[in-house]
Amino acid sequence: MSRLSGRDPSLLRRINSTAVLRALRGQATPTALTLTELVHATELSRPTVEGVVEDLIEAGLAAEAEDDPSLARGAARRGRPARRFRFRAEAGHLLGLEIGPHRVAAVVSDLTGRIIGSLTREVSETAQAHTRLERSRNTVAEVLRRTGTARDTLRAVGVGTPGIVESDGTVRLGTALPGWTGLALGERLRRSFSCPVLVENDANAAVLAEHWKGAARGVGDVVMVLAGLSPGAGSLIGGRLHRGFGGAAGEIGALHLLGREATPERLLSTTDEPLPPLDEAAVARVFAQAKGGDDQARRAMDRFLARLVHDVAALVLALDPELLVVGGWASGLDGVLDPLRAELERYCLRPPRVALSRLGETAVATGALRVALDHAESELFTLETAPVR
Repeated sequence: MSRLSGRDPSLLRRINSTAVLRALRGQATPTALTLTELVHATELSRPTVEGVVEDLIEAGLAAEAEDDPSLARGAARRGRPARRFRFRAEAGHLLGLEIGPHRVAAVVSDLTGRIIGSLTREVSETAQAHTRLERSRNTVAEVLRRTGTARDTLRAVGVGTPGIVESDGTVRLGTALPGWTGLALGERLRRSFSCPVLVENDANAAVLAEHWKGAARGVGDVVMVLAGLSPGAGSLIGGRLHRGFGGAAGEIGALHLLGREATPERLLSTTDEPLPPLDEAAVARVFAQAKGGDDQARRAMDRFLARLVHDVAALVLALDPELLVVGGWASGLDGVLDPLRAELERYCLRPPRVALSRLGETAVATGALRVALDHAESELFTLETAPVR
């Protein structure tokens, strides 16, 4: 193995290129910078910055910014304005895809994560895997067409879906969707793209989204619960996603198997018959009836919330998060937060703050986009960047 040396000129060029690209890309909205500003930001020499900028322009990742007319008028008496350079956010695109029990949602962004289009299509909870995948492909094709995005400009695709997901995108266990357990989802989807496809559990994607654009911005220790008939949770510890050794962290929907026979469908029933599996509309009706004063519905809601709180409390006690975000169907229903807060006060040594998801139904697709953006940034900011045409 060759020894890494600071005398390697190609390594130094790659380091310098990454430094300049980071400065142009910025932390939020990219800003056009002059060579002088880039020298100050990177602490590199002016000749080095000039050479790197030319290389990035040739690679398609940077461009000279158009002159600002207001600056030009003010500078007329002082000579020609300094050249400014910008990161080409349009040099590629990213795709976030949610494949869920009731819908498929796709969202497209540029290389900064700025969303340029989205599309949602309904799908039956009883649809088989091939039907759900076909609906996903059609939804992607349509959103790319509507946004004028060429498929070959996609730099990464992130996917959020229920289940325990292996690192290669195989769903090891996915009881929420018919035919999902054992499905090589990543492999199946990669056939439609020429870029990396990264598959993530839906609750994990949702907590990434809330940390990026939602209720958990600026919070490093977060648990997000997708409340439903089979609740799941995603967790950030120190700002980093915690998947667990086998990708099964946060599967609190399985806790009822530990000696408790009553399923969520039976707990929420207002009759002698349990609710149909995965029927979130039926759950919403029960909550609406409870809000309207129906005693049976109120008792059913109380039973379900008590179970949910027990499950969430186990995770809160283990991780001690600063914030608990509630999403899924519960995020659109009034009256969920107060019972959760009250019960967590009873069970937790230090109850976290509790908030509803700010992203609602868009959380999983937005989180999938964040997964794609993270991958693209890791490639852009490695010590070598591939040309973009």
